Amino acid sequence: MKRVIAWRNRPLIMGVLNVTPDSFFDGGKYSTTEEAVSHALYMIDEGADIIDVGGESTRPFSKPVSVEEELKRVIPVIEGIRKTSYIPISIDTSKEKVAKEACNAGADIVNDISGMSFDKNMADTVCNTGAQIVIMHIKGTPEDMQNNPYYENVVSEICEFFKERISFANKHGIENDCIILDPGIGFGKRVSDNLAIIKNLKVFKEFKMPILIGTSMKSFIGHVTNSPLNERMEGTLASIAISIWNGAD
Repeated sequence: MKRVIAWRNRPLIMGVLNVTPDSFFDGGKYSTTEEAVSHALYMIDEGADIIDVGGESTRPFSKPVSVEEELKRVIPVIEGIRKTSYIPISIDTSKEKVAKEACNAGADIVNDISGMSFDKNMADTVCNTGAQIVIMHIKGTPEDMQNNPYYENVVSEICEFFKERISFANKHGIENDCIILDPGIGFGKRVSDNLAIIKNLKVFKEFKMPILIGTSMKSFIGHVTNSPLNERMEGTLASIAISIWNGAD
């Protein structure tokens, strides 16, 4: 059964819940299941439409964790949220086994930073669970993506990536109404690339799929506003407002 989220006549807000010790902004803040579930419920009360649960940091230069460790971090949290709320939950993972177990525990969306390219079994699992899939663009892996990334035309190259990945998804039985596209702000991008993506978001609307944008507190905001990590709220809000204006869903 497909778990298609009902899109509303306004942009949806994704509350990000990192149950990791090393995420770039909030690593270690929600290290117990109780703390993580409590924060998820707080975000829901504050207006979140989707809760995105991640058990592996994907900040620049981060190293992967094992499937077992990722499962240990995320499954109890997803189960805890689902016990008290029907809110759509997305699992931020590029591992097929984690995606499968998360969907069994109550997740509705698989948010894969690799666009289903890191794990050859991911597409079949997404199809079999009926989950929606976030196809995100990344150049390289989190460990090496910020080692001098380069594009001739970042928007055109992301479009080509989306075309190939959508075709791949379709071949594995994933229908278009189950696909969300994310151009991957900060994932193998220079400051100029991130700004070009936000400026040209309408280009990605040609795919007629929801566009997800994640800019919160990222380093490109710090470069533009000359601000440290804990002083990027205004820059974050501005980047979100401009993204919505340009077509983000």
